[in-house]
This record gives sequence, structure tokens and C-alpha cells, in this order.
Amino acid sequence: MPKKPIRLGVVMDPIESIYPPKDSTLAMLLEAQRRGWEIHYMRQRDLYVDSGRPLAHSQRLVVCDDTERWFDLTGPGETQIGSLDVILMRKDPPFDMEYIYTTYLLQRAEEAGTLVVNRTDSLRDVSEKAYTMWFADCCPPTLITRSIAEMRRFLSEHGHIVVKPLDGMGGRSIFVVRHDDPNVGVILETITAHDTRFAMAQRFIPEIRETGDKRILLFNGEPFPHALARIPAEGESRGNLAVGAQGEGRELSERDRWICERVGPVLREKGILFAGLDVIGDFLTEINVTSPTGIRELDRMYGENLAGRLFDAIESTLETRVARQ
Repeated sequence: MPKKPIRLGVVMDPIESIYPPKDSTLAMLLEAQRRGWEIHYMRQRDLYVDSGRPLAHSQRLVVCDDTERWFDLTGPGETQIGSLDVILMRKDPPFDMEYIYTTYLLQRAEEAGTLVVNRTDSLRDVSEKAYTMWFADCCPPTLITRSIAEMRRFLSEHGHIVVKPLDGMGGRSIFVVRHDDPNVGVILETITAHDTRFAMAQRFIPEIRETGDKRILLFNGEPFPHALARIPAEGESRGNLAVGAQGEGRELSERDRWICERVGPVLREKGILFAGLDVIGDFLTEINVTSPTGIRELDRMYGENLAGRLFDAIESTLETRVARQ
């Protein structure tokens, strides 16, 4: 008898709102389709639990590598998501309580046997900015606090810092602050919501202007040997493509590889099959596990199929599970 196709669910932002040439989730779905997998599309609002059973109002999805028409949906229909083989959790931050509740629902599917990428408890535990505290030897001097006074002390010590919220993405609400900036007070009040919200401060790394903010992609803990270096636009200090940074390919340095050797095995042990490390100069600044991007840009630069590496890791994980049964 022919093998049944693998049934893949994807939880993502509205597919009609993505930008196909840069969307890593679309690259993953195209790879799944090339492999003959059956794709079920879901948004957060489609998920629910009834008497402990994890369910969704899903739609069957067909994708195309086309900037005009990149998807077609049929349905909806009710899906027992615990019967799917794999679910890709690709909802963008903010990492808020709604995101956490979503991981609880997906954990019920995990407990029924579905492989969720990335693993739900690790999505909660590996807070993308805060988790760097477990790798302090890889990072620049970093402070996480709700206290404006502590932020001021850190700024006084280092003179030039970056402050950012713990739950953002795409360069949102990131401030570069000097000790003599007349707006220090309002910036720190804003970032900490007047001493009521944790935020991060890191010593400013000037190398961002030359070498950019490097995104290193890890597949089951193993790095792709080239990074996507995001060079800030003129007059900008943020290395984010979403705010106009220019993407360039860079071979990983010896220091980059050392950071990957430190972080990669820990992420593999936690069931993080796909992650993006952000490195500026010689320092790790973030560990992205919710919905890392950069696949399509690196594919174009190096003639690669990086989604294929992820799906090889997924298939290997599924085969290991079957062998253990």
C-alpha cells in the first residue's frame, strides 16, 4: 500500500498579509508541498479545546512561489490537531499571554503524539531576549530589570547602550541611548512603563555599522555556514530588515561558530529544531525561536534550500519516534 502523506498543520499570521519574497513560513510550506505533505492552515483564533480535546477550524492549503497568487484555501473543516503528524508554530510575536495560551493548546496536541516545531514548553521557556542570560559568556554586558534607577546605573557604567522590550520583534521600540542624551528619562520611563515592566539593556556594539546584525540559522542545533548580515540603513542604528537594513551574506567567523557550539546543543536538547541567533560583532544578542526568518534571503544568496534542512530534521525526528514505538 502507498504511504499516507504526512499531515502538517501550520499556525501563522494571516497568509494573505505575508510578503512572499521574504517569508520564511512560505518557504517551509513550499518545501512541505514538494515532499507531498498535506497542509492544514490555522490562525490562533481557529484553535480551541473541547473537553480536553485539542481542535481547530482548519483549511486545506496549497501554496505557490508567486508574488501575485501564493496560496489557495479550501474548507474550513474541523481538525483534531492531535491527529496531525506535525504542527509548525509560526505565529509572530508579541510574546504575550495569548501566545502562551496558544502553546498550552498545542501542548495538548503534543501529548496526543503530534510533533510541534518548536516544542511548546521550550517556546515558553526560551524567551528570545531573556534566555541570553544563560549564555552570559557569549553576550555583551546585559541588564534585565524593571528599574529605571538600575538602567541609569548601567548607562552611567557603559556610556552607550541599547534598550528594548523583552517581547518585541522587527526592531520595534528599540532605543540607542548615550549618557548625555536629553531624552534618557522619557526613554527609560517608556521602556519600563515607569518601573512596571521588565526590559533589556545591552552595551552598544559599534561593529553593527560595519558588519551588521548577523542572523545565524540553526537546524536542530547545527548552523548554516553563512549568516545574513543586516547592515543598518543610513541614519539608522537598528539592524532589522523590517526597518530598512540591507541584507548581505557572510561566512561564519570562528567566534560565530563557538557561539553556535555553546547554544546549539542546548536548543537541540530542548526540541528547538529551528532557531535564529543574532550576533553583533563578537557577541550574541538574541536567541530567536518563535518565528525566525532569513531563509529566503540566504536561499537566494547561496542557491540553497534551507527549508529542506529543516524538513530533513523533522523527518528524522518522526522516523526516530516510529523506531522507538
